Amino acid sequence: MFLAGDEDGDLLAVRTRGLLSSRLGGMGTTIFAEMSALAAATGAINLGQGFPDTDGPEAVREAAVRALREGRGNQYPPGPGVPELRVAIAAHQKRFYDLDVDPDTEVLVTAGATEAIAAAMLALLEPGDEVIAFEPFYDSYAACVAMAGARLLPLTLRAPDFRPDLDALRALVTPRTRLLLLNSPHNPTGMVLTDAELAAIAELAVERDLLVVTDEVYEHLVFDGRHLPLIGLPGMRERTVAISSAGKAFSFTGWKVGWVTAAPELVAAVRTAKQFLTYVCSGPFQYAVAEALHLPDDYFTAFRDGLRARRDLLADGLVTAGFEVYRPAGTYFITTDITSLGERDALAFCRDLPTRCGVVAVPNSVFYSTPGVGGAQVRFAFCKREDVLREAAARLRRLVE
Repeated sequence: MFLAGDEDGDLLAVRTRGLLSSRLGGMGTTIFAEMSALAAATGAINLGQGFPDTDGPEAVREAAVRALREGRGNQYPPGPGVPELRVAIAAHQKRFYDLDVDPDTEVLVTAGATEAIAAAMLALLEPGDEVIAFEPFYDSYAACVAMAGARLLPLTLRAPDFRPDLDALRALVTPRTRLLLLNSPHNPTGMVLTDAELAAIAELAVERDLLVVTDEVYEHLVFDGRHLPLIGLPGMRERTVAISSAGKAFSFTGWKVGWVTAAPELVAAVRTAKQFLTYVCSGPFQYAVAEALHLPDDYFTAFRDGLRARRDLLADGLVTAGFEVYRPAGTYFITTDITSLGERDALAFCRDLPTRCGVVAVPNSVFYSTPGVGGAQVRFAFCKREDVLREAAARLRRLVE
């Protein structure tokens, strides 16, 4: 800002730079907000944003109500999270992955996985550090790395199988590389890292002394293959920040209860940043999620199998509607290609789709930083009721009728 005189000689303040930090330049409103608003305005079926259209288990919802009524969590909960939830998270890691986690020193509760990722980036990065992430990537990754003053380097996953090129990954690592930011099961492609790929990534991380942050929010939604936490591989316990959340596993995305599991030194670092973001969050919901994590195995099996059936229902409908479909091994999402429909601009296609068919989807191009990649890819969410997916598939058939 500088001072200039007006015609009467009075001094006026003149702004010389924009209000938004240059680190966040070009990010603006997320594509999810734009497309959800478009769905509301047109009455279209919203297969864009990844939230279910039904709530999770009634017993878990009632646990939240009970906590509210009993006054548990209505005031500030402990900074690391309520003890009941931290113990439940540690038990979850042991039950599903045979990982021994200390609930007092190796668990941190966060405002969803989004805050966990932000706190990890702010805590572990210095300006000028480099971070490698699989591209396409969830849009908050780029924002969190930018806010930390670091540089995000993409490793592009390419259709049809979206497997990472491990030689290319190794080539991306430089003396400035500080951290690998990995997402498996992967949003938006649905790729699930194999045991061999994880072992190779772990070997590289140890060899080059890299930290790794793993986004594992879809850990219970693997339809083909299995989920193996990187933190359990040799040499990875002291260098990995594992992140997950309750939203995707229990269909309560609005509760925003996530967590970090890591070695004590890493948890302490992330907690230092987290305490200046939300400080604490979701008090009564933490008690409910603690109960949710103790649900029997048949809940997790039925939940996964139900989503697999809905994946197949929508995937078959998209094929019938003329899309090239890349059937995902996990997550909530199906990636498609619209070239077979005579289309090439996914963003324009998605903006026009509600009026053409009454369906909202998201263009994958917004998840890429490499120009020209993914421009014809469109993502659909299948975490909806079966009747909704059938209706969406019927509407999408208008594209080829």
